[in-house]
Amino acid sequence: MSKSNNPLNDPKKLSAATQLVHGGTRRSEFNETSEAIFMNSGYSYPSSQYAEDLFLNKIPGAHNYSRFANPTMEMFQNRMALLEGAEAARAFATGMSAVTNAVMSQVRAGDHIVAARALFGGCRYVVEDLMPRFGVSSTLVDGRDPENFARAMRENTKVVFIETPTNPTLELVDIAAVARIARAHGAKLIVDNVFATAMLQKPLQLGADLVTYSATKHIDGQGRALGGIVLGSKELIDGDVHTLLRQTGPSLSPFNAWIMLKGVETLPIRVKAMTESAAKVADFLADHPKIERISYPFHPSHPQYELAKRQMTSGSTLVALEVKGGRDAAFRLSDSLAVILISNNLGDAKSLITHPGTTTHARFTEEVRLEAGITPGLLRISIGLEDADDLIKDLDYALSQV
Repeated sequence: MSKSNNPLNDPKKLSAATQLVHGGTRRSEFNETSEAIFMNSGYSYPSSQYAEDLFLNKIPGAHNYSRFANPTMEMFQNRMALLEGAEAARAFATGMSAVTNAVMSQVRAGDHIVAARALFGGCRYVVEDLMPRFGVSSTLVDGRDPENFARAMRENTKVVFIETPTNPTLELVDIAAVARIARAHGAKLIVDNVFATAMLQKPLQLGADLVTYSATKHIDGQGRALGGIVLGSKELIDGDVHTLLRQTGPSLSPFNAWIMLKGVETLPIRVKAMTESAAKVADFLADHPKIERISYPFHPSHPQYELAKRQMTSGSTLVALEVKGGRDAAFRLSDSLAVILISNNLGDAKSLITHPGTTTHARFTEEVRLEAGITPGLLRISIGLEDADDLIKDLDYALSQV
């Protein structure tokens, strides 16, 4: 029997770990094992007629300009679509350009957006500050109760936007419930899934229309490169998402696409190891007398623990904690750490800690921060690949200095 008859030639029949090593690969005539980097901006055509047909989209799989089509970028898109269970995907220069495209591509002047108020600072800016400049109004709600979305919907609501778990407090939004509400009103649900990753949560399976990621985070996972991606149905991705990308140009470079391809090869084992360590760190912090509270979706103390068990397969790689003593105590803890680094990034192989109130959410008023649960003593830890016992020892020492 020939190799071509092997049923495993269909990548959809492979497990996620195998898909992330082999999925979407296109080899050149040199039959390289590692994906090639096509660092070209344009392409030559065998004839003028070929060029005309290409620009009329009559030649599938061909490329005419790397702003919106490049073989390396396409391999990354196809591999991520396999993992997500999406029909199509488009890659972007950064996570924020992916979010901005996902939201902006689905609305027009006069439309309305409903979003959970607990969002990363840049995402909230897009919804609350940027889109109204183009005649698109927005309403922010407490995302923990799906009925808040139902009450906020209007006849002109076209997009519902959420992130879950949320940044930085790790609150949850019931994706399936909100998807039903959005669908009933003819709106598209967009989910920022960066904290859970596609390894731990599948928003499209729960009813979402588009999923966004900052590929800078777990997908690269090494702190090397910026990137983003939007995934969904072929209709949405090949339609408005692609058109806005093509005409505005927030393109992922071929080199960064190659970096992401190398990153996703190890995504399953990295996320598994980081999540296991995060659970151990959460257990340690939950019992510490100098910690007011922790937030970790798979810890029994989380108020949405049962929801987490329903829509996630594990608790994520991040832990939020509130230190007794407010901002000064939080700063003292962070400054006393040796292994865990102070950085606002996340999903890295190195463990990182940040004080959201003075970094990622610094531009908001204290009232807005407190409304979102961002207290002066709140810290967010992104757990890396270090030994969990070393991380716990590091935190134990730092807490002794508070």
